[in-house]
Amino acid sequence: MFQTNSLRFRVAFFYAIFGAGLSILLAAGAYLTVEHIGHQLMDEALLEELNKHASESIFIEPNTVSIKGYVISDTKRSPNIPYEVEALTPGKYNMTVGNIDYRVLVVDKYGARYIMMFDTQLQHFHEAVYFRYVETFALFMIFSSAAGGYWLASRVTSSVTRLARQVGQAEPGDTDLSLSWIKETSNDEVGELARAFDRYLRRLREFIERENFFTADVSHELRTPLAIMLGAVEVLEQDASLSPKQKERITRIHRATQDMIDLTSALLLMAREHLGAADEQPCDVSDVALACVEKHRHLVGERPIRLDVETIAKATLIVERPLLEIVIGNLIRNALFHTKSGSVLLKVEAEKLTVTDTGVGMRPEELERAMERYYKGASSAGAGVGLSLVKRICDRYGWRITLDSKEGVGTSAVIDYSAS
Repeated sequence: MFQTNSLRFRVAFFYAIFGAGLSILLAAGAYLTVEHIGHQLMDEALLEELNKHASESIFIEPNTVSIKGYVISDTKRSPNIPYEVEALTPGKYNMTVGNIDYRVLVVDKYGARYIMMFDTQLQHFHEAVYFRYVETFALFMIFSSAAGGYWLASRVTSSVTRLARQVGQAEPGDTDLSLSWIKETSNDEVGELARAFDRYLRRLREFIERENFFTADVSHELRTPLAIMLGAVEVLEQDASLSPKQKERITRIHRATQDMIDLTSALLLMAREHLGAADEQPCDVSDVALACVEKHRHLVGERPIRLDVETIAKATLIVERPLLEIVIGNLIRNALFHTKSGSVLLKVEAEKLTVTDTGVGMRPEELERAMERYYKGASSAGAGVGLSLVKRICDRYGWRITLDSKEGVGTSAVIDYSAS
């Protein structure tokens, strides 16, 4: 089956275009040549017939199947001269007399004007037959050029296709792609491409190995101090001598420490290649949304903001819960940061999650770049990482996130997980 974006198809297509162009040039050249030769032969025949009859003492008008002749002079005038040719001046003409096409030669000689006419119908018939052969040859050239181009492209691209297939089926942990069949037998551009792939993959494996060591070390080094912090906080929470204000602050430290542990685990999950839902459990979106709202409710403070979750329909996703918490938590924090009063509402539906706020909104140029890594709007106080991380997680699970915002009205973020 032809693929219109394949190299073979494009080569075959351009070969066909080349064949068609060449055939058109040949046909045009043949047409002009045949027409010129035909006119030249007819002119010579007319001139020879004129000289033959004009040299006689009495001009006898030729009247054959192909040639007719007339004379106009002071002493003689041929009868039945067609009015179309009677007023012609000396020269050569192609014209229609009655319903018949003629090649007309007008010559002044021996004090008289001679008009010779050659019936071109038979000539045109032979030309039409000849051009049918030319058209057949042109079609043959086009199809043979396309077939030849496709065959040639198949031969040329077979090694590239095989190389692409093997590279496409490779996994990051593969130590050998079996490219030796190209590297050892091909000294052309394909062999050079295979050797370049081999060098690149070797560097990529070394990079992945370094990254694996790095993430493992970070995981160990971060979890240990965080676990110590969490234990210390839990001990402080049991101190009965703390005032309510102090207990509230300790609770916030506890929550922040636990968030850091969850975030570390989530980021390690993001660094790991996603292999599907084999190691992931069903996760209730409403449950996660409610938990995130309660975790972030302290950010409301004394502001007149309503923070709530509305469940329209139950939604269950196969996802790592910490990653879903990062997504929802970032959207809630962004909404609360940009809202002075009004509401931040999370709406959970069967196919999507919507976070809507009545905040300051975004300008069109800010909205266009909101999910770019490290991009910060005019009113942003963050590092420009939150929304880009949200988008990475959505891309990981095949969700589609869209933002809609109007300056001074508010912002709405929609996560469509129907296709996941």
